[in-house]
Formats: sequence, structure tokens, C-alpha cells
Amino acid sequence: MADAITLGWRERLALPDLGIHSLKAKLDTGARSSALHVEELETFERDGATWLRFVVRTGRSHRVDQLCEAPAHDRRAVTDTGGLRTERWFIRTGLVLAGRSFSVDVNLTDRRHMLFPMLLGRTALYGRFVVDPALSYTQPRYPLAATDVP
Repeated sequence: MADAITLGWRERLALPDLGIHSLKAKLDTGARSSALHVEELETFERDGATWLRFVVRTGRSHRVDQLCEAPAHDRRAVTDTGGLRTERWFIRTGLVLAGRSFSVDVNLTDRRHMLFPMLLGRTALYGRFVVDPALSYTQPRYPLAATDVP
């Protein structure tokens, strides 16, 4: 992990495949998987495959509802911090953090009572980043320039 970047326990990231240019996330080495707060989650069929349509709310003072669609990658059981096991949909999407772009599996869930709409788990962090809990928001406010969006 010689080329791993050190980040804080909370950072801003981008999900360009979903049209999200900046989203606050908690980096959690204790969580295996990554999770994204979504609303109005629905499934539909497209070209014989299961797709998911959902809304991601970005920002607090200037809230924007981003309508997203993505192919379903998986559906599996996830155990939360309280020990409750639930079935969740997963998508695989591009993520930009600290100047690095990579794909990540993210489960879609209700995180409305959490401080951060996204939790980035250790599977996404492993081999790429080191988390220093004494740091926060070490990266620019907008991790992805509008010209970088595919």
C-alpha cells in the first residue's frame, strides 16, 4: 500500500455514472460494503435485465433530487450495525475520490437518519486509501469537474 492516499473519516466524492458531482461520504473501515441513501426505489425490466430507478438527494441547504437509473448488479443480505439483516439491491458504479476513478459495488438503502448519504466501506477502500480518523474533508469540494463527466 505504498501508493495509498491518506484520507479523513469524512470526504466528498463523485458518482459520475449517476450524474452526482459531489456527495458527502463517511469512510468506514468497520463496514464491509458501501451504502447509498436512496428514495423512491423501484425495479423495472430493460432488455431482459433488472434495472433500478431511484432518487438521490444531494446537498442540505440547496437540496437537489437526482433521478438515477442503473442495472441491478446483485441482491443480497446485509447486516447493519445493530445486527439487523435485510435484503438489499446492489449496483456497480463509477466513483471518483482523491483524483482516482474506480468501480464500486454499492447497496441502495434508507440512510435518512444517518449524517451522511453515503458510507464507503472497506472493500472500496482496500489497497487504495488509508483512513486517518483525525482528518476530515482533505479533498476539494467538487472532486469531479463538470468537464470530466462522461
